[in-house]
Amino acid sequence: MFVGMGKVLFVDDDQMQRAAHSQTLELTGIDVETFAAARDALERLDPDFNGVVVSDVRMPGMDGLAFFEAVREIDASIPFILITGHGDIAMAVTALQNGAHDFLSKPFAADHFVATVRRGLEHRQLILDNRALRARIEQEEAVGVVSPLLGETPVMVQLRNTVTQVADANVDVLIEGETGVGKELVARLLHRGSARRSRPFIAVNCGALPDEIAERQLFGEEGYSERGRSAIGRVEAANGGTLFLDEIDSMSPALQVRMLRILEEREVLPLGAKEPRHIDVRVIAASKRNLEEAVAEGRFREDLLYRINIIRLRVPPLRERRTDIPLLFAHFTAEAAKQMRREPRALSDVSRRHLLEHGWPGNVRELKNFAFRAMLDIDGGENGLAPDGLATLPQRVERFEATVIEGVLAECSGDVASALAMLGIPRKTFYDKLTRHAINIKAFRR
Repeated sequence: MFVGMGKVLFVDDDQMQRAAHSQTLELTGIDVETFAAARDALERLDPDFNGVVVSDVRMPGMDGLAFFEAVREIDASIPFILITGHGDIAMAVTALQNGAHDFLSKPFAADHFVATVRRGLEHRQLILDNRALRARIEQEEAVGVVSPLLGETPVMVQLRNTVTQVADANVDVLIEGETGVGKELVARLLHRGSARRSRPFIAVNCGALPDEIAERQLFGEEGYSERGRSAIGRVEAANGGTLFLDEIDSMSPALQVRMLRILEEREVLPLGAKEPRHIDVRVIAASKRNLEEAVAEGRFREDLLYRINIIRLRVPPLRERRTDIPLLFAHFTAEAAKQMRREPRALSDVSRRHLLEHGWPGNVRELKNFAFRAMLDIDGGENGLAPDGLATLPQRVERFEATVIEGVLAECSGDVASALAMLGIPRKTFYDKLTRHAINIKAFRR
């Protein structure tokens, strides 16, 4: 599952005000808990509290300003919103200068109230996401390893562990995964963790090499110029290090034959050369499609698949690890803020809705681009947010429901019993929703 909107603690000694304002928030889908006294609300707060505190200023016992100071002692980053009468505005401004998130002067419009609370919730979520990211990095630094393979879902924990185990093994590796999941990142981590780390890491995008120049680019050429100088190919340039063949499924049949010889003999024969040259290279290949299917279709050599399929790693798409999205977004937002020399900012309503509901077909690469655009507050059609903003409420609810079901199925690897327990719905309802949303449960079984 993924992280959604947090909770609001609403404190006011007036019962009618508590009922009216809590109803306003609940009607917009915001979770709210009300209290008649500030001290009761304090018991619900700790440094990990995911939410916002809204409090009236004038209350018996502990008033709103004293309550604000007590909350600051727990965690100064918890957004605190004060509700003030006309005579209390000066005090509210002082509280703002001391770190309060905002204040609302009575009487205030319901939409203004909701918007202020939402901004506070978004700000708090961003803070918690960044804290989780820092804690993760500090933990890895403590053991001497910093991995950019961020994520706390079981599939990502397993992938990091496997990369650590495989990195120093001098064997070829096949990495599978959709576009944008981070296959080259995994390859670079394997290189960085190996004894070859001080030698070259040469990346070749097989899908971007035109056939007419591919052989020369990959294997080199002797005496290609008038002066008789030779061109060193990418394969030979990786000698002693790692050769990363991205999109190997796009390699032409002729190149597949040449690559098979390199893998079997560890020799490269440049164009025009009479004798092959021995090379010491580790090959890491990546494919965005299932190579067994490519073999069955006659698009990929079966013997080449057997040679590169010594160790096989799969990088999961974002839709299979939705709980990692906030952590990744926080990381990319911090990266964008540093690059742009800006302070990290809270997400707008449109951006947060997009973050939670979008299917992320471009995976981590798309999420990173979205984070950079969010830092610039670009919420127009250019970043693909306009359709979400124009969707009707039923459309949004339908999309949200489908996203939740897909997230649960991914988390439990398509096990129906586990999914029913997590969703808390009857079996018939579950299958009705699968049909309505065109969700293929077999796609989640591993």
